[in-house]
Amino acid sequence: MFFPEGAVRVHLYGRPVDMRKSFDGLYALARHGVGQDPLSGHLFVFISRRATQMKVLYWDRSGFCIWAKRLESGRFVSDWSRVATREMDWTGLKLLLEGIEPARFKKRFALPESNRKPV
Repeated sequence: MFFPEGAVRVHLYGRPVDMRKSFDGLYALARHGVGQDPLSGHLFVFISRRATQMKVLYWDRSGFCIWAKRLESGRFVSDWSRVATREMDWTGLKLLLEGIEPARFKKRFALPESNRKPV
């Protein structure tokens, strides 16, 4: 599903989440932990303790959907003490998925020199 960038709201859960949780467990965290209605169509982002996995829960008119991403190297979050439950925009989520923490302006991963292609 595609979202109009200006209309989508993204809520980041500010504590580590057990990635064994599925629809009902993430629904409960969105409802009680974030304090928002999961049926609103907003995106709810949950990150694992090691910050190598992320799940996004949303409602799409006929049921819940979950996106999942697992990193092979690097982390989504470098320091859990700086993460708080908050609302962010679509661009912030795209940056987080690409490994850029907006507050830090630092990439989480770079290819070693031996694997880079010449430009």
